[in-house]
Amino acid sequence: MESVNEFLVEVASVVWGPYMLIPLLLGTGVILTVRLRGVQFRKLWPALRLGLIIRKDPDATEGDISQYQALTTALAATVGVGNIAGVATAIYFGGPGALFWMWITGLVGMASKYSEAFLGVKYRVTDAKGEQSGGPQYYLARAIPNKFGLVLSLMFAVFAVLASFGIGNMTQANTVATQMDSTFGVPTWLSGVVMTVLAAAVLLGGIKSIGKVTAGFVPAMILLYVGAGIIVLAVNITDIPEAFALVFSDAFTGTAATGGFIGSVFMIALRYGVARGIFSNESGMGSAAIAAAAAQTTHPVRQGLVSMTQTFIDTIIVVTFTGMVIITTGAWKSGEQGAAMTSLAFSDGLGGDWGSWIVTISVVFFAFSTILGWSYYGDRCVERLVGRGGVLPYRAVFVLVVYIGATTELEVVWNFSDVMNGLMALPNLVGLLILSGLIARETKEYLARDPYLLGEKDSRTPTR
Repeated sequence: MESVNEFLVEVASVVWGPYMLIPLLLGTGVILTVRLRGVQFRKLWPALRLGLIIRKDPDATEGDISQYQALTTALAATVGVGNIAGVATAIYFGGPGALFWMWITGLVGMASKYSEAFLGVKYRVTDAKGEQSGGPQYYLARAIPNKFGLVLSLMFAVFAVLASFGIGNMTQANTVATQMDSTFGVPTWLSGVVMTVLAAAVLLGGIKSIGKVTAGFVPAMILLYVGAGIIVLAVNITDIPEAFALVFSDAFTGTAATGGFIGSVFMIALRYGVARGIFSNESGMGSAAIAAAAAQTTHPVRQGLVSMTQTFIDTIIVVTFTGMVIITTGAWKSGEQGAAMTSLAFSDGLGGDWGSWIVTISVVFFAFSTILGWSYYGDRCVERLVGRGGVLPYRAVFVLVVYIGATTELEVVWNFSDVMNGLMALPNLVGLLILSGLIARETKEYLARDPYLLGEKDSRTPTR
């Protein structure tokens, strides 16, 4: 296993290195931002209103869940361990400057998230059970009508299924079990049993069941975590300006906490910031397009706008609070890693055991919600590869793997997850670049005639 782990580390360093995913992720986000004329900035407020206030498109006739439930399902999959342990890991290895690159990844990634959700709705299909199915596993083949598009779609589907068992399942379950054991003394096997039973109860009901559950507790878990972060930052308010200055200065120089300030170059801050940024918000990976495709919406542009707010909430809000709490409390210099660093930061900020309790509870909800969201992503990709008959067996295996993840040491799985995350992003990013002209044209045309998105009071859309 040691040799396998070393191999995966080497592959991950290439996939997430300076010549592959980092320039492709940032470059795709920048190109889409330019071609869409900064849609993530121009239409952020209407998009937030559509997703969080209006919630349900009144004219929608197709789809399995509301646009709000599609948003919370995608949030459930992305607001997870990456927002707690991933941010801390990025700062541990890349220094405070890594947080800057997470922001950049999020801001340009909003254009990528918009684009893939747009395509997910535009090219979705109805499966044998009458449910909507879409995402890169469909739109890459349908929008790029040649063998190249087909190959890209199948590559995405295979890598997404593999990633669902890693980053979407075992790593999340393991983090919950470990955190519950260290904070409350709960045996890992017991955490595994509870998560397995709860996951089975929700997942076997499909997307409608997942949508109802995530719509209920995703907002609550985010508000709890952000609320605790606000208290910590209020206590350390005088340190906030210095913390922001450190983030911006270290983004281009690099200062890691590893080994007590061993020198870290600019590329390390960039690499970990971008890698953990996409680990957190999944922009460009194509996964959120799968949830978007199930939404009840009158036009792909509308759901694209709703979906891009997920990256804003995940990175610009939740990740920022985690990073600033870690930096202002000085926990980033403690030598702790991952969730332990975040837990220490909140404990120092809130005093007593409150901080570790809140982080542990947040880890439980964040990670379990990620399991729910990723189960649906894998579900739809299995349906694409082998048909509807493979869905129920996949769900059953996925549920059983939750227990395995909770009770097993997972260093190899973490590295495997990094590789699969990167490999599933590659075909999607290539597809987004190829289809960027189509996305820009149709977006411009629709935005020019939707009265709500033009700033008028009527929230209903015109006839397509």
